[in-house]
Amino acid sequence: ATFMMMLMFCIFGHFQSPSNPSVTTTRNLIIQCLAVYLGESIDQLVKEYSDADGDGVSQDLSEQKIKIYKIQAAGTEDDDDIGIVLEGVRVMAALGNLPRACAMLVGLTYAVDLAYPKELRYILEVFQKLFLELDCARLSPKLNSLKNKLMV
Repeated sequence: ATFMMMLMFCIFGHFQSPSNPSVTTTRNLIIQCLAVYLGESIDQLVKEYSDADGDGVSQDLSEQKIKIYKIQAAGTEDDDDIGIVLEGVRVMAALGNLPRACAMLVGLTYAVDLAYPKELRYILEVFQKLFLELDCARLSPKLNSLKNKLMV
């Protein structure tokens, strides 16, 4: 299947009411579809916790290199906290949603000049080179193919 067909299937197949999805919901799904298309797991980028105790979450996050975390209270649909961990340290919290956290993560890794982990190489490269157009002259073959498909 082509990327656009897969993207449309993911987006419209996920909504209960596809007539009026929120922008944030659409962006969340696009990020998830990009990860699938690029052969990367969204679980490598985002770690979700539900009704977790603070000590267990802190211990687990201290072992992460680059990760977006989502903490959700039991019985609620909304996330209590979305933040970023770099080198085991919570550097940002209360970001509100996944797309904003992804944008901040790319900005932080670019500003601090961190190397992308190989398991997140392509998704972070898409954010940096295709979306933000930073250093977009040198694309990997996989990203060049995606760019050509999107520009058709």
